[in-house]
Amino acid sequence: MFDVLIIGGGSVGTSLAAAIRSAGLNVGLVESQPAKPASFPLAWDSRIFAISSGSAAFLQQCNAWQHLDLARVQAVEQMCVWGDEGAVLDFSAYQMGVPELAFILENRALQEAIWQEAIWQQTIGRASTAQSNLTLFQPARCEHLHWTEEAAHLTLQDGRILQAKLIVGADGADSWVRQQAGIVVNLTSYQQHGVVANFMAEKPHRGTAFQWFQPDGILALLPLPQNNAPQGDNVSMVWSVSLQKSAHLLQLSEQALCAEIAAASNYKLGALHLLNKPSAFPLRRLYVSQTVKPRLALIGDAAHNIHPLAGQGINLGFGDAQQLAQVLLQRGAEQDCGNIHLLRRYERARKEDVTAMIVATDMLKKLFNNDHPLLRIARNSGLAFTNRMTPLKKMLARHAMN
Repeated sequence: MFDVLIIGGGSVGTSLAAAIRSAGLNVGLVESQPAKPASFPLAWDSRIFAISSGSAAFLQQCNAWQHLDLARVQAVEQMCVWGDEGAVLDFSAYQMGVPELAFILENRALQEAIWQEAIWQQTIGRASTAQSNLTLFQPARCEHLHWTEEAAHLTLQDGRILQAKLIVGADGADSWVRQQAGIVVNLTSYQQHGVVANFMAEKPHRGTAFQWFQPDGILALLPLPQNNAPQGDNVSMVWSVSLQKSAHLLQLSEQALCAEIAAASNYKLGALHLLNKPSAFPLRRLYVSQTVKPRLALIGDAAHNIHPLAGQGINLGFGDAQQLAQVLLQRGAEQDCGNIHLLRRYERARKEDVTAMIVATDMLKKLFNNDHPLLRIARNSGLAFTNRMTPLKKMLARHAMN
């Protein structure tokens, strides 16, 4: 019998396993994908995350941040946002009185760092045995899940049956666990794709994250470290565009794509050179009617999806993992991790932050992807006003960094 059985071995699920390693719990982790080698090619991963200072602190508490190769981590020292009529909103770490606004790093590097701490303890620079209170099932696919009053019962495709006091669904936006639990999903497609690719820029980025709000999409160029960019600065692009625009961008030649991105960014970083093949993923808003039931908790994308314009999706997931870990670590005399009264502490603690971020990103997306002239005036005036109001600007920046 496991105290906690986590379904999904992505960054959020494994961060929870790392965070509760000292809780005296019997933990299981089920991951469907086979183990991958830890070596990384020189090319940059096209899936890039903006990690907030709060998330970085959580990963440090988990001893996962210490496993990162800091040569592949870029501190964001400044952020510049442009409206579609020339209004500008800029933040700097110096103005906020902090060392950095966020960190940019690759998905695969982040996931490997968390796995090294959560799954494999490091001894003399090489992996040894898994942490004593954690059992890994990999690769393992789930077949059936049902709950009784005493436990959750998970049947794997190979016939093994696992029992747990608490099942944690960390298995992504199309969560199988969520479906098995019959939790109602509120899903809205934005009818957009996020097109991603990495570039070498002619001009230095100086640790700045750039973003352009445009009527036909939202373009972001995020700074990457310079250890593999001998001739220029590397940047990662995320362009949220219509399905038609996405198809157009993906069929362009390398030269034409670079020219179009450079023009859309007003040549802020000069000419661009493509480093990897572009790809696209669908954008949607997703939230659930409840994140907990008796013997069940959802975290990460299984509980919520938001528009990437604020770069906060992964940070919401780490916030979930941190809060659930705190509830389990501070459970006192309660031995049953699946007790609904215990789990509701987690749900209540996360509801306000998650709802606020879902509403804010949804409103910004609708505000800027609209050609109405009055809305155009309002959104650009709002950017300019916020940029002049230093206290308001600092408040927004601090919220994003938490």
